[in-house]
Amino acid sequence: MRIGLLTQWFDPEPGPAALPGMLARALADRGHEVRVLTGFPNYPTGRLAPGYRLARRLDETDGPLRVRRVALYPSHDRSAPRRVANYGSFAVSALLSGTPALRGLDALWVGNSPISVALPMWFTRYVHRVPVLLHVLDLWPDSVLASGFLGTGRVSRTIERGMAAWCGAMYRSAARVAHVSPGAADLLADRGVPREKLVHIPVWADETLGARTADLRAELGLRTDQVVLVYAGALGEAQGLDSLIDACARTGDPRLVCLIAGSGTTEERLRRRAGAVGATNVRFLGQLPRDRMPALMATGDAHYVSLRPGGMSAYTMPSKVQATLAAGRALLVAAEGDAAAVARDSGAGITARPGDPDSIADALREVCDLGREKLELLGQAGRGHYDRVFSVAAGADRVERTLHEMVADGRVRASRRPR
Repeated sequence: MRIGLLTQWFDPEPGPAALPGMLARALADRGHEVRVLTGFPNYPTGRLAPGYRLARRLDETDGPLRVRRVALYPSHDRSAPRRVANYGSFAVSALLSGTPALRGLDALWVGNSPISVALPMWFTRYVHRVPVLLHVLDLWPDSVLASGFLGTGRVSRTIERGMAAWCGAMYRSAARVAHVSPGAADLLADRGVPREKLVHIPVWADETLGARTADLRAELGLRTDQVVLVYAGALGEAQGLDSLIDACARTGDPRLVCLIAGSGTTEERLRRRAGAVGATNVRFLGQLPRDRMPALMATGDAHYVSLRPGGMSAYTMPSKVQATLAAGRALLVAAEGDAAAVARDSGAGITARPGDPDSIADALREVCDLGREKLELLGQAGRGHYDRVFSVAAGADRVERTLHEMVADGRVRASRRPR
């Protein structure tokens, strides 16, 4: 098949921005012709990646891939106007300078975030008549509301309703709508997406984090008998990490060490809370460079995933779930809904009630009682589950199968048209 990928984020951008590139290569390895329409790389710094200069468009050959990059306003800070300029400039540039590269495709995969990508998507769908698989990587407007970008008030509610209507139009135009967590299916169906359009395609992880590497135990002065719990990620309200701090203070096992790496709006409050409640087994590492993340992943005997209950938590799948499974490490999940289900189904996880320090403390004691060797076995079970359910290969299988179904459906509809 001739397959297109439309995504604002692509290599050499790291982290979640690297996931479309992994899919593109997996599809190309299966013998498909793959074309990519994307922007100039600037994530996560907001500055163009080394070796790039902004231009109206740039065509690249990346191994078997044909990549067209189009101009955008580079930015990735918390300024709402600059973020809108970043998203909007890519959408307009992709529409004007990028869509010719998508002519003649059999099918198009679209990463839905940001939703401004609808402009080139709709052109390709209705003018080039290419069926679209819309992959809902982020739920809009939910994710924007959770981030606090919209604020509150009448104007914010108007913008929210506009986003919801925009997303509804995107869903209607797509031949299939893929969701990344099971719970999102009911939510999308409630928003008017026909059940027959919905397909579950979980998102994969950066599988290089699973490569065995030297850990940080010696550097951090950790003994071989100490059991290490790692939380790595944003320190914000949505994560509800206050209860983890309280739980660590209530866990009397001297083997437990909790490492917290990352930054965010609650960092200083969490540091003060650790001191106030006597959580001496908690260490804050700050924001680590990306190249140290594999070593941090290897350091943790178990990795902590937490979401404050309510809101989007029941159908949110934090990317660190897949990353931890891919790395072959055990999970401790204090969340409700889909994330907790993965912890149980994978055999890699222990669960606790989110926001409940006593329940989390009980889970921490269980982690310590299991010890490092048994936690390693849980991690191995998790890696097997990742390979079956979340891997790039499994994701490419689902995407490929869905695209074939879309093309076949289109041929059936065309054969039924009166001549």
